[in-house]
Amino acid sequence: MLVNAMLFTGSGSEKRWCLVWRLVLLALFFTVGRAFSQPPLQSIPPQPVFAVQTQQDGLSIRREAVASRPFSVVGPRGAILGRQDGTCEMWLFPWKVLGNLRISARMDNYPVPIDVNQHAAQIEVRPDSTVITYSHANFTIRQILVAPKTGPDDAGVMIFYQIEAVRPMTLTFSFTPIMQRMWPAASDDHPSPEWVPTSGSGGFYILHLNFPDHTAAIAMPTAEPGILEPYQERAESYPLQFELRFDPARDSQKVFPLLVTLGDTKAESSPEALSQRLLALDQSARSIFDSNRNYYRDLLRSSMSINTPDQNLNEAFSWAVASMDQLRVQTTPDRNEEALTAGFFGSGDSVRPGFGWFFGRDALWSAYAVNSYGGFDTTRKEIEFLLRRQSPEGKIIHEWSQTANSVDWKSLSYEYAAADATALLPMAVNDLLRISGDKEFVAVHWENLERAWKFESTHDLDGDGIYSNSQGTAWVESWQPVIPQQEIYLAALDEQASLAFASLADATGHTGEAAAARKRAAQIRPKIESQYYMPAQDFYSFSWNGSAGTDNTPTIFPAVAWWDGDYSLDHGSKMFSRWASAEFSTDWGTRSTSDQSAYYDPISYHQGSVWPLFTGWVSVAEYRTGHTLAGYTHLMQNADLTWAQDPGNVTELLSGQYYQPLGRSTAHQLWSSAMLISPVVRGLFGLEWNVGQNTLTVTPNLPADWQCATIHNLPFGNAHLDLHFTRSATELTVEALNAPAGITLVSRAAGAHADQATLHVPLPDVEISLPDQETQSGDTTHALKVLDQRCEAHHSRLVLAGIGGSTYTLRLRENAANLKLSAEGAILGNVKNGLRTVTVDFLPATGYENKTVDFSW
Repeated sequence: MLVNAMLFTGSGSEKRWCLVWRLVLLALFFTVGRAFSQPPLQSIPPQPVFAVQTQQDGLSIRREAVASRPFSVVGPRGAILGRQDGTCEMWLFPWKVLGNLRISARMDNYPVPIDVNQHAAQIEVRPDSTVITYSHANFTIRQILVAPKTGPDDAGVMIFYQIEAVRPMTLTFSFTPIMQRMWPAASDDHPSPEWVPTSGSGGFYILHLNFPDHTAAIAMPTAEPGILEPYQERAESYPLQFELRFDPARDSQKVFPLLVTLGDTKAESSPEALSQRLLALDQSARSIFDSNRNYYRDLLRSSMSINTPDQNLNEAFSWAVASMDQLRVQTTPDRNEEALTAGFFGSGDSVRPGFGWFFGRDALWSAYAVNSYGGFDTTRKEIEFLLRRQSPEGKIIHEWSQTANSVDWKSLSYEYAAADATALLPMAVNDLLRISGDKEFVAVHWENLERAWKFESTHDLDGDGIYSNSQGTAWVESWQPVIPQQEIYLAALDEQASLAFASLADATGHTGEAAAARKRAAQIRPKIESQYYMPAQDFYSFSWNGSAGTDNTPTIFPAVAWWDGDYSLDHGSKMFSRWASAEFSTDWGTRSTSDQSAYYDPISYHQGSVWPLFTGWVSVAEYRTGHTLAGYTHLMQNADLTWAQDPGNVTELLSGQYYQPLGRSTAHQLWSSAMLISPVVRGLFGLEWNVGQNTLTVTPNLPADWQCATIHNLPFGNAHLDLHFTRSATELTVEALNAPAGITLVSRAAGAHADQATLHVPLPDVEISLPDQETQSGDTTHALKVLDQRCEAHHSRLVLAGIGGSTYTLRLRENAANLKLSAEGAILGNVKNGLRTVTVDFLPATGYENKTVDFSW
């Protein structure tokens, strides 16, 4: 009857097509009716590795599930992206296989159907897995989601279900079959599902496309099919379903996996081949899960970590390492490369999972953090990935989709859309050289590096000697009133890239090119000052546009001038004060533009929203210019975002007005996590490497209420060491433990000196510690701001900004004995645990008011 329903009368051509379809459907009919003789898929007997909810060791975030907030589970071959109520989509890169996965329950002798997702009670996130717990009076279901780092290509993503119940019940797992490739590749129509029974019980779905080269197979051991629309019915969309019968007396000690695999050729897409791969996944599921746990345990043990009095900061740092490592993804279809993706977020009804493909500048900005925690191999792979896609002229890519090989990518506008990746290349490679000492890597890729440098140094549209936006956008991709001709962002990168290339040239014996690059850097500096500095405002312009003049919109983009530590702008004092104020600084990070600008829009992409990336740039610049209290504030704002949205990850951008991520903000963003690591390592601890000269520069800026701190597994060439920081009277001692032979510790701090493997850093007589300031979703900016700080002999000054009518309590440490301390503009309190309270009152007023506090002794 299935075949006969296709019969109809018509032209000869129509009849021939009818015959073809009859044969196809007849073949399908017999395939569906045959059960395979191989062993059926089995639920997994329990063992401790799956008892995730009882583990107390290791890195973990456990909290109440908030249905509207996202989660992401990402690995090299796939991702599970969803909401904390457990609804999710599953990707086997580059395919979005299914979406809207949901669960319902029908309990025996209980007439009310249960929407299980509405009972999502808790989410626990670990680097190796995420667990969503559904809690009902009759049952507890734990959904364990994994994206394996190791294992066969088929092991892209897996979900395991642990079930406990009082009464027997039937669980229905519903999902929408998708089978579409990631943007921008064209995809087939909706897939046609087929249920293939296996011997014994259960079976699996095959998602067929019109062209038979690509299929997916989805299985849940012992489950039976739910809705599967027959051809005779009127066309309508139904979810696919697994119906799982659960009897507590029989099944309470089992784990039920949801298995997904792909077929990328006709041979791989046969039911027999798909069944074999599902069976292999089923049989190896426990070892895959265990290997994933071991991978992340070893990653965090071998990478840099910090141990400070602030446990949240310690954990946020480790989460940033894990979060960035999760974004290492294999290229498709060959999987012979691995590179960093920009970030992931649920795609909804599209096939754009956030920015889940490869970006040049995102990875290169993030390489500084990767180098810092010792991920040299990750950086090397990333650089080689970019160099293999370098243009013949030398330009570095902006974007490379996971499906770039499936389309005419070069005909689209994305590949070389940004200019800054070319400048960031020598900077990131030089940073790798400084920390790893790997001259051979530089020498092997010298031709590519030289080509990039020649492109950058010869593409100057306006003839001012600075790399211009004519080769793509610098930072902004849209701007009012017009796209700029040359941004200070790109000009500052050009200067630092010149110095970086000179260093690479020196390391590989290209002395002539090194001298030319340094000369170019020296020529760029005065031009930036003459073209961008605005004496009347004591600020730097956003862009220079030739005869059209400058765009004087106040922005944070000049902050990148301090990134490498080898360059700085000449007139930064007023600018830093404004960046630290509520004009730019919210309580959750820094806006890109001033809220007093005519173009300010707090929910725009470029003109007023808060990016953790910007906050990191500003924090590093503040630390390097002595604005350490503001630098610490901004660092901690990025750290706090670890718990704000997608647990363990830092989001892409937030509103400039309210503490809330934008709706399309990529919740698991690469460079957002990087901008926690870089300010901690290069700002808070003040580390600078030069393995070639066997020196490690340490200029610490620890908070006044920290008595000690330790950096573990600090990379230095092929070695690792620990740095231990301890306060002792009027100095901070820095001990290098397990240090490689011959290493020299130095510091930029005035009066610092080294004694073998110990560095002695003098402390000021008085130090200030800022109050803890909590921010809740929906808040506006209200926290205390430190606009300026100065410390001299017998005198210290703070310029503060606070909400009118508010009172703030600071803490003060007296490092010298017997100080006769007095304060003007604040009230000194008692000493507790070595810190004196300092109360600052602001007179009633509307909005923020400035106040100067002077300490004398």
